[in-house]
Order: sequence, then structure tokens, then C-alpha cells
Amino acid sequence: MQGYAMLLAGAVGFVGSHFAMSHPLRAPMVARLGDKGFQLVYTLVSFVTLFLMVQGFQRAPVAQPFWPAGDGVWAVSTVLMLVASILFAGSLIGNPALPVPEAAAKKIAVKDPAGVFRITRHPMMWSFALWGVSHILVAPRIDSFILCGAIIVLALVGSRMQDRKKFILMGDAWLHWQSHTSFVPFGRGFAFPGWIALIGGVAFWIAGQWAHQPLGAGVAGVFRWW
Repeated sequence: MQGYAMLLAGAVGFVGSHFAMSHPLRAPMVARLGDKGFQLVYTLVSFVTLFLMVQGFQRAPVAQPFWPAGDGVWAVSTVLMLVASILFAGSLIGNPALPVPEAAAKKIAVKDPAGVFRITRHPMMWSFALWGVSHILVAPRIDSFILCGAIIVLALVGSRMQDRKKFILMGDAWLHWQSHTSFVPFGRGFAFPGWIALIGGVAFWIAGQWAHQPLGAGVAGVFRWW
């Protein structure tokens, strides 16, 4: 595993630092550094560990895949990326439940979920997780397992931890929000993501697939059959 040392170090550092600074270390760091100082350190550590992980991935040996990635696997991967792109686009529109500490304190009326938040209350995190699964499917190698696995763990475990944190901060406001949406996508049945998320997601999806070849990552998605 020596060839994967940098990748492993970056992955562990990236995921571990996010969990540590988002939860047990956040309060003492904010007390010592202030909000802006904490955000600066958080951002710096995130970029450094992400850079280390990406560099490790680029330098890691390319091992034999654990299974062949035929057309069927590519089709599943491509559909997963479409769902991920729609969730990601919709997550940028804004969270109508206002899940912030001030919501409970100011007794802001919490609206019912709309758009992609009717699909899952963590659309951005699930988009990252689906990205990881999609890329593992078509590149089932050790380096992909480490890189994509780190993203998947950070997204899904981080979302669960965020649920507990939001409940502590918001109380009933968060319980209302949580009771109207699910953790797992489509856990409460099918829900239309909204036209903005759908159109924006399809645009992300096509652009992302097209960009693979200019970036030297090969032909991906629908362009595999174009």
C-alpha cells in the first residue's frame, strides 16, 4: 500500500478534519479564534487535505479493476450522475426551512420542503455520495475506492451528524422540517425536483460528461455512445 500512502493520508485527513472541526473542535476553536478565524482555518485545512488527496490519487498506481465496466455498468453510472446533478443544482437554490440557529430563537415559521428538499433533506450531500458511487462503478480500482469512499463517508455520515446538530440548535423547528422530508432520497415516495433543478441539473450533467475528455479523463456518460 506504499504507493497509496499519500492518497490514504489525504483521505483520512480530509474526512477526519471535517468531522473534528464541524463537531467536537468547533466550539473551542471559535472561542479561541473567533468566527472568522475559525472559518479561515477550516477552509485552509480543507483545501490542504483535499489537495493532498487529489495529488495522491493522481500519483497512485493504477491497479487492475475488480470488475469489467461494460455498457450496463456505464448506463447505471450515467443515470446516477443525472440524479446527482439534479440534486446538486436544486441544493443551490436555497433551503426554505431556514435550518440555522436563529430560526428557533426568532421563531421563524418553517415552511414545508419544496423542490429537491422533498426528495431528501440533504440534496447536496447525496449528490456527492452518488458521484462517488457512480465513479466507483466505472473505475473499480483501489485508488477509486479510497478517493470516492472518502467522499461517500464524509457526505453520508456528515449528514447524519448534521441532523443531530440541527436538532440541538433548532429544536422543534428542525423536527418539523425533518418530519416532512427524508434522509434517503425518495424515502417518502417520488417527488418532482422542480423545473429549475431539473433544467440546471441536466445542464450540469451534460457539461460534466463533456468535460471529461478535454481534462484527460476519457469519454464518459452519454458521450460514450455519442
